[in-house]
Amino acid sequence: MSTRAHTAGGPRAVRRAEARRRVVRRRRIAAVLGTALVVGLAVALSWPSFHHAVREIALPLRHEDIIRQQARDKGLDPSLIAAVIYAESHFRDGQTSAAGAQGLMQITPATAQMIARKSGGVAFTVEDLGTPQVNIAYGSWYLRYLMSRYDGNRTFALAAYNGGEGNVDRWISAARERDEDLTIAAIPFSETRTYVQRVLDAQRQYRTSYARELGL
Repeated sequence: MSTRAHTAGGPRAVRRAEARRRVVRRRRIAAVLGTALVVGLAVALSWPSFHHAVREIALPLRHEDIIRQQARDKGLDPSLIAAVIYAESHFRDGQTSAAGAQGLMQITPATAQMIARKSGGVAFTVEDLGTPQVNIAYGSWYLRYLMSRYDGNRTFALAAYNGGEGNVDRWISAARERDEDLTIAAIPFSETRTYVQRVLDAQRQYRTSYARELGL
């Protein structure tokens, strides 16, 4: 009797157990899919913010309103101003170099005094270089001055911004005596060569990554 009951009831018990396992598996799969859907939706919604944060770390941009205004006033490409700031200070306020260059665009007091005289900044004091508005205005003025001085040649202007006008004038004269052009590769100072290339590379990136912010 007990043997027959076990034999008759055994397959039904097995089927019931298998049915329960299938239900549990379906519930687990549904839970996993639901979690994946929620995670995927969260990632999709947060991706723009995440992408923006990564971009800000690799290629920061601050004071874009001042940059746009100075670019209009000085007839410069705003991405060039941004690229110079990036190369000079990485958009960190309050920077002072060993040579005494200050602020976002790393302007020396002597250069700032020259700019003040030529641009009519009679109330200027060296402490003003710590103000983003003044620093970017003076740096942009000097960049425009150098671009004009070297007939719009960005390589010469940027080399002079970093290495000084006197050096660039000598390098150009020496290159012309050899019947050559002063290319980036021909700049004698390795620091200036690297600087010019860094600014030009950054300018391309700013034009691509921040076209709307820079009004391009």
